[in-house]
Amino acid sequence: MPSPDHSAVAAERQAADTPPFPDMVWVPPATYQMGSKDHYPEERPVHHETVGGFWIDKYPVTNERFSRFVEATAYMTFAEIPPDAAQYPGALPQMLYAGSLVFVRPRGPVDRMNIGNWWTYMKGAQWRHPQGMDSSIEGRERHPVVHVASSDAEAFAKWEGKALPTEAEWELAARGRLHAAPYAWGDTFLVDGRHMANTWQGDFPWQNLAEDGFEGTSPVDAFPPNGFGLHDMIGNVWEWTTDWYRAAHRTDVQHACCAPKPLRVREEESYDPAQPKIRIPRKVIKGGSHLCAPNYCRRYRPAARFPEPIDTSTCHLGFRCIVRPAAAMT
Repeated sequence: MPSPDHSAVAAERQAADTPPFPDMVWVPPATYQMGSKDHYPEERPVHHETVGGFWIDKYPVTNERFSRFVEATAYMTFAEIPPDAAQYPGALPQMLYAGSLVFVRPRGPVDRMNIGNWWTYMKGAQWRHPQGMDSSIEGRERHPVVHVASSDAEAFAKWEGKALPTEAEWELAARGRLHAAPYAWGDTFLVDGRHMANTWQGDFPWQNLAEDGFEGTSPVDAFPPNGFGLHDMIGNVWEWTTDWYRAAHRTDVQHACCAPKPLRVREEESYDPAQPKIRIPRKVIKGGSHLCAPNYCRRYRPAARFPEPIDTSTCHLGFRCIVRPAAAMT
């Protein structure tokens, strides 16, 4: 048996004890089993992924943190800028207004094959007005910021001296030291009858029983942390990653005896094949949200993944940041 590398162990302990920014947690380097064979097809194939150590935000970025960024930089989010007509050929001019996607709960059962039954592109919806112009973030300072597009998350991360995680980094962090467990906290959705994340209870999209105490977003520390001490890795809001989306993990198997080798997905592979005329790249989002329900979207798991066009923001999508050791030393 090889002797332990004491210098590496000491370096890891020092990294864990000295985060580059407050409220960041060290995730040590690991090779882990990524994906799932038991749920949605896009989570396959299960493969081993090797990730270097990194620090990650303990919480999703909050309205409070994002407010400081905007005040310091006068930044305008994607949802606050009217769309460029040149990028949306054929769109009616009267529809090219600044806004974002807002969930509007229908009054009764609807056809779940048509997402237009609950999603509305709402004029004036943006991070300060998460449910439209008549709403505000007053009293929601500790809730995750929403209505942020991929470019908004990247701009914030750069301002804080951080970065966005890759999908593999995000999933390793979400697993919280558990090997292949379906949830970030273990094998069962409820723990002693307790909800461990902000998800949907009831018949989505019209009946929300709010048994977990929240109908919409929740404060980022409202639910227990995972094994790394990270909150809201599952539920509350989806989170952006840097990886381009493909409807399966992209791996290469050269020999039947060998485990799949993970490969990076190219931007051109991320376009939606169901909409060949719309050439908008999509990135992987992770973690599920308060709108994920057993009867519609069981994506409140570390392995779950979903495509999000980079020009899209919604009322249930946010992000958190990471710092890799090399970046912390520069």
